[in-house]
Amino acid sequence: MSKSEMTPSGRKALSAMLCLGVGLSALTAAAPALAQEQEAAEETRTMQTVTITATKREQTLQDVPIAVSVVDDATIERAAIVDLNDLQSIIPSLRVGQLQSSANTNFVIRGFGNGANNAGIEPSVGVFIDGVYRSRSASQISDLPNIERVEVLRGPQSTLFGKNASAGVISVVTKKPQYEFGGVVDGTISNENGYRVNGYVTGPLAENLAGAVGVTYNKRDGYVEDIGTGTKTNERNRWGIRGDLLFEPNVNTSFRLMADYDQIDELCCAAANVVNGPTGAIVQALGGQIVAEDPHSYRVAYNLPSTNKIDNGGASFQADFDLETVRLTSITAYRMSKLDTNQDSDFTGANLLAENSNKTDIDTFTQEIRLTSTAGERFDWMLGAFYFDEKVDIENGLFYGNDYRNYANALAGGLNPNTGTITDILAGVESVLGLPVGTTFAQAGQGLAESYGQDNTAWSLFGTLDFHVTERLTATVGLNYTEDKKDAYGRVNATDALSAVDFVAAGQQVILGQALINAGVDPTNPAAVGAFAQANPAIFAGMQQFATANATNPAVNPFLALQPLQFLPPFLNFPNSVESGQTKDSATTYTLRLAYDLNDNLNTYVSYATGFKATSWNLSRDSRPFARDFIPGSPVTSPAGSPIRNAGLALPNLTTGTRYAGPEDAAVFEVGLKGVYSTVAFNLAYFDQTIEGFQSNVFTGTGFALANAGKQSNKGLEFDVTWNPVNNLQLMVAGTLQDPKYDSFPNSASGDLSGQKPYGIPEVATSTAATYFFDVAGWDAYVRGDWQYESAVDHFDSDIEQAAFGEQKKVNTFNASTGFSNDDGLGVTLWVRNVFNDEYITTAFPAVAQSGSYMGYPVAPRSYGVTLRKTF
Repeated sequence: MSKSEMTPSGRKALSAMLCLGVGLSALTAAAPALAQEQEAAEETRTMQTVTITATKREQTLQDVPIAVSVVDDATIERAAIVDLNDLQSIIPSLRVGQLQSSANTNFVIRGFGNGANNAGIEPSVGVFIDGVYRSRSASQISDLPNIERVEVLRGPQSTLFGKNASAGVISVVTKKPQYEFGGVVDGTISNENGYRVNGYVTGPLAENLAGAVGVTYNKRDGYVEDIGTGTKTNERNRWGIRGDLLFEPNVNTSFRLMADYDQIDELCCAAANVVNGPTGAIVQALGGQIVAEDPHSYRVAYNLPSTNKIDNGGASFQADFDLETVRLTSITAYRMSKLDTNQDSDFTGANLLAENSNKTDIDTFTQEIRLTSTAGERFDWMLGAFYFDEKVDIENGLFYGNDYRNYANALAGGLNPNTGTITDILAGVESVLGLPVGTTFAQAGQGLAESYGQDNTAWSLFGTLDFHVTERLTATVGLNYTEDKKDAYGRVNATDALSAVDFVAAGQQVILGQALINAGVDPTNPAAVGAFAQANPAIFAGMQQFATANATNPAVNPFLALQPLQFLPPFLNFPNSVESGQTKDSATTYTLRLAYDLNDNLNTYVSYATGFKATSWNLSRDSRPFARDFIPGSPVTSPAGSPIRNAGLALPNLTTGTRYAGPEDAAVFEVGLKGVYSTVAFNLAYFDQTIEGFQSNVFTGTGFALANAGKQSNKGLEFDVTWNPVNNLQLMVAGTLQDPKYDSFPNSASGDLSGQKPYGIPEVATSTAATYFFDVAGWDAYVRGDWQYESAVDHFDSDIEQAAFGEQKKVNTFNASTGFSNDDGLGVTLWVRNVFNDEYITTAFPAVAQSGSYMGYPVAPRSYGVTLRKTF
């Protein structure tokens, strides 16, 4: 009998045999089995029912012909997963990068992902919690209370989720309130004085009304010692609360109201010195400390702690109506996220930067409506509409500290390496230019006061149609049409006097002045200069020509040597008369798929899907006019006309870059095979994925370069196998073998990268786990170990930077846990993460304004703890 001929009870029995393993399998599903086989499997406590909603309808994993990984609550408990950062340890295709703050996190699937370090950049990997889109990383990271499962969908998913996600989706599903009283309380004690408490209670409130409340509190000392401030950083200090109401007036109607609030208030995140370049000696000459080239000592030296305060909250209302042949679903949601951070972004003990603050407020409203068929025989379909309205407001401050002037003098050549004394070179420049000496350039408090923001509205229509051609063959067509409009602005008050000087023009005047002095004329006396010019027009014209011709010659114009110190030049505010600050994008994306049940144990599918992500604005100090709008250059050199210059908007030292990165267009071809038998399940998928115009955001040492890569691709093989060789032992191995490449990226911040491999994407990534179940004096018990491996990868696209950095990233990490539980709901879990203290740098970058030095975020060291749990 085929699956399509089974009765609902038969299909339920089949689903009960699903083997999730330890939550690591991508498409693990149940095998049909005899009743006695099912009974034996249940006795092993390794077989679990797994139903997912990745396709907007309840299906077993085997029935879903897409690449999706599922982690359930049991796996979260056994693997000691605390937040979304930890998911990467059990899903090889997922990478999660924690950057310079608790709110700055980047999700990457199959090597594609962005969205960190700039609130204007829309993530390529979409995060949904109970169907509600979380648009920015600050609103994606929090402890996970009352989780039922996490689904990670790989590849474009625009025909299933109204908000386009060009690289993939992370969908978190929480437990619904129950009509029977129950709950769970657990407490964790861990090293570094860590303790975490979670509580969840649910039960009936009235007839057809159930409620639930979940709370979480997580605190831990930092594991990085800051010898400069005397504090410990990389700590945990966060809490959250979530309320949930479920009202079901009848069997065909359901209403669910959810509200949550969580707060993070902690010191994070420490960047360690990995390569101590020539500027390290200058920092030390200023009295600043550096813990040089010892990142895994977990010691740093800053002059101010990096503070993070993040408030997230919101509410959603979901209504489901089971009509005669369709289900109508409406999800209305409002989210807010407020970020307030300040960091010592020079990452040294010297007071070079006194402040690098960021305040970001994000308010988001979403509305989704779906119609899903429920009575189809030959056809199943889903039709939806999605509306998105978001407002982003950013206030930044970047200001120099008390040591910055001497640092600038030393960079200009004023440091005596023998005595360590610093000559005030800038004073001489101020004197020559007729400016107040000692109080003009590189002053404490100078810098940038910044304001950015955008209003973003988008809507889409999407849907899928499944045509059951035969009992075993299903053809699927999905479509999505999206329109996205953004209105952005950037307003910056730049007070860095040194960066505002046109040293080409200044050099021209000094060269001309010296020529006049040589002719016996006082250049500071306009009357004398005028008389000389009138009496000697040819000679004076020659002097002017010589001065202009040599103003760009470093051998003649010594001021040009100071140009590398102009870190914070004036900012051209937008919108302006040339730049509207507006973009409007639209796209139609689609999915085509054939799925075939070879037999009741073996399925296969082939699909082609496209995805789209709208324009992302560069809401940062690195936002600069496009080359089409401006041709840089000093007026002395008479640069060609351009729209900005012709409009009278040119500023000293204004350069070009990007105001925004244009849309991403993704496409993926995929072939999959899934097999499930009585003791083994396997899943195999070949993918060939490309993104045209990938929005690359790379740190260059003084800022971020946002640009569209012409074309980036990745092809490879994903696999997972779950095997129960004996009743009580479960083995799992999952992995990704991939070949990423920049097919075309001629204008990157590192030059032409066409044909090269992107940094940070391992060719081999695997996750292996073993879980053994047993009984101890009437307690159910297990012992579990897992191993994550990633082949070596570069930290930089630039070969020059990678050679200077030297070290590659290679992951070889082991985790372990054991747990015991009894029939009274008591449980205890002992766990260790990073058992053998695997050491590597998660992300590396050039040190800020410190040429030749490189920083990096070291992976967290070994952590361990014990969790006590009571279920009732």
